[in-house]
Amino acid sequence: MKFQIEDVTVYFPYDNIYPEQHSYMVELKRALDAKGHALLEMPTGTGKTIALLSLITSYGLSKPSNPIKLLYCTRTVHEMEKTLAELRVLHQYQLRHLGPAARILALGLSSRKNLCINPAVVSAENRDSVDAGCRKLTASWVRALSIENPNLPTCPFFENYEKAASEAVLPPGVYTLQDLRAFGRDKGWCPYFLARHMVQFANVVVYSYQYLLDPKVAGIISKEMQRESVVVFDEAHNIDNVCIEALSVSVRRQTLEGATRNLSKMAQEINRGRFKATDAGRLRAEYNRLVEGLAIRGDLPISDTWLSNPALPDDILKEAVPGNIRRAEHFLSVLRRLVQYLHGRLETENVEKEGPVAFVASINSQAGIDQKMLRFCYDRLHSLMMTLEITDTDEFLHIQTICDFATLVGTYTRGFSIIIEPFDERMPHIPDPVLQLSCHDASLAIKPVFERFQSVVITSGTLSPIDLYPRLLNFNPVVSRSFTMSLTRNCICPMVLTRGSDQLPVSTKFDMRSDPGVVRNYGRLLLEMVSVVPDGIVCFFVSYSYMDGIVNTWNETGILKDIMQHKLVFIETQDVVETTLALDNYRRACDCGRGAVFFSVARGKVAEGIDFDRHYGRLVIMFGVPFQYTLSRILLARLEYLRETFQIKEGDFLTFDALRQAAQCVGRVIRSKADYGMMIFADKRYSRHDKRSKLPGWILSHLRDAHLNLSTDMALHIAREFLRKMAQPYDKAGGSGRKTLLSQEDLEKMGNGSMNEMLF
Repeated sequence: MKFQIEDVTVYFPYDNIYPEQHSYMVELKRALDAKGHALLEMPTGTGKTIALLSLITSYGLSKPSNPIKLLYCTRTVHEMEKTLAELRVLHQYQLRHLGPAARILALGLSSRKNLCINPAVVSAENRDSVDAGCRKLTASWVRALSIENPNLPTCPFFENYEKAASEAVLPPGVYTLQDLRAFGRDKGWCPYFLARHMVQFANVVVYSYQYLLDPKVAGIISKEMQRESVVVFDEAHNIDNVCIEALSVSVRRQTLEGATRNLSKMAQEINRGRFKATDAGRLRAEYNRLVEGLAIRGDLPISDTWLSNPALPDDILKEAVPGNIRRAEHFLSVLRRLVQYLHGRLETENVEKEGPVAFVASINSQAGIDQKMLRFCYDRLHSLMMTLEITDTDEFLHIQTICDFATLVGTYTRGFSIIIEPFDERMPHIPDPVLQLSCHDASLAIKPVFERFQSVVITSGTLSPIDLYPRLLNFNPVVSRSFTMSLTRNCICPMVLTRGSDQLPVSTKFDMRSDPGVVRNYGRLLLEMVSVVPDGIVCFFVSYSYMDGIVNTWNETGILKDIMQHKLVFIETQDVVETTLALDNYRRACDCGRGAVFFSVARGKVAEGIDFDRHYGRLVIMFGVPFQYTLSRILLARLEYLRETFQIKEGDFLTFDALRQAAQCVGRVIRSKADYGMMIFADKRYSRHDKRSKLPGWILSHLRDAHLNLSTDMALHIAREFLRKMAQPYDKAGGSGRKTLLSQEDLEKMGNGSMNEMLF
């Protein structure tokens, strides 16, 4: 369908549109017109992705004089592929209506591991090994040597891509990662470097958060992007954690031992270089370049570019490398002293916490390394690895981590802490010392994104309470709005269960969680539910250790055996392969009518990205409130920083964080409006208003007062009633006065103003 929103003609590839999609587009257009940022919460399963893509591409088509570029950030490769598939449907629709004028180039960009088509390289087990394998075949010095010695292996796909030079372009269209690989095989070109090159010309780029938020990657991939770009962070409820991880580094004993091995290897290379004229010449040329104040040759070929500086672009010193680390031997001795110093710090028997300023002062007094030398560690290491022509970068990850750490510690004085823990508190008898540079301020990593691009849209199904995000990320959105779901029937049934059928309260509070009464009541609740709910049930626990304990107890008391009489039980583990297999079998059990229960963990992989739509999830039970481990030193330091800097109280932040995780877990069951499901929040704390009110509006609007303080038998009665009601036929378009699917005529009427009473 085709309709107007003010001066923009929106092309929408389906015959009907939900009212909330229309309101979402209106708000989004306001943000684009104002050239400002937006914060939009939209319920899951209401077509958020297609609404975003339709409006932003149509907005670009209606203003051909200043085209806008869309950078769409997703968290997983699976989401990236889904987004590109939606975009392909939309693009074909626009082409049918507008012809060649609607042509765009849209592509996904991922790591070499997902795009490489050279079988010798891509067979390596992890991402770093694939990157190193690629460098061994494509680095400029390897290719130069292979001209003299044709027996040296190079990558045929990269060579063909280089030979094609300016001919190597992608024709307009929408390319998923699979399409890029197929195109590369067909032409004999390398899809990874082709995609990297085409990103700057594309109208829509879909890639991972890290490509914009992690300065090491953003410095290479995203520095070309023009200001007239719209950035969308989808499923962005955890964006503050992504920002923090991008600037945090942890150093263990293994890291330091690996770094020592790396330094010895580099020293050998340098010593060998003294006797070989060509190598000596390279080292001397590097020294002269550094004297002139150029840290890195400006015009590196694309295959040599390596990770960028870990500090944010505005914080990198624009001056010459200090004299005392210009010579390669001197720089290595500085790194040796730094590694030695960190070894000494890890020997501690007590937990230590320090600010960056004190830490740098201590490095200076004990190892004689000043702040300026620390700040240049990363760039200097990069330059040295280029000069020594090192290709197996995966073996040098340890020394890179140390230089990452040094550069960040030397650059930032606020918003960070150094925390040294001699052992993990949960296993105090196993010594495992770790030194962590942890960032507390999420606004640091995202600040350059807000400053550089004209509109940044942060959107997800769970952004409640929505007023906390602008404070955490330190920005002012021009539009901040939470949408509710328009439904023809009440197909969501949330309940708060506060006590078991024996009237004992249930909770995972620390003093109650191992109480046998609570464990028994949780078991009875699940047992009662498996006997009345058809198909799939998903249970979320607050942590792996709690899930292990409770399942063990259920097994000993025979509850698990009783549950298995009704449905099969599958469990998420920390092993990705095992979990994938369990999920696969869970789906098969639901498909063949046997029914199944899936035990999972809040904050785990399943809670974040797996959909239990239709019969795969008719009921989700959240056992407890998924608070973070509140004794974690890093969390305590972050809470203190949030209180002092942004005046966010500890309790507020912890409750907000726990409830966004809970909402994320229960939101897995509703993935479309034709779907239906029940949600049980099994913990007495959910009945308190201050906790409950932080759930998203679209869940709260269905939470009736009568469902706020239930026992197991009452919940069972409500579940039976709800399932009976859902079995009745219904009118999908919303015949009884409330329109939940709008056609083109409805939208035209809305434009005339006669439609509002139909909607509300």
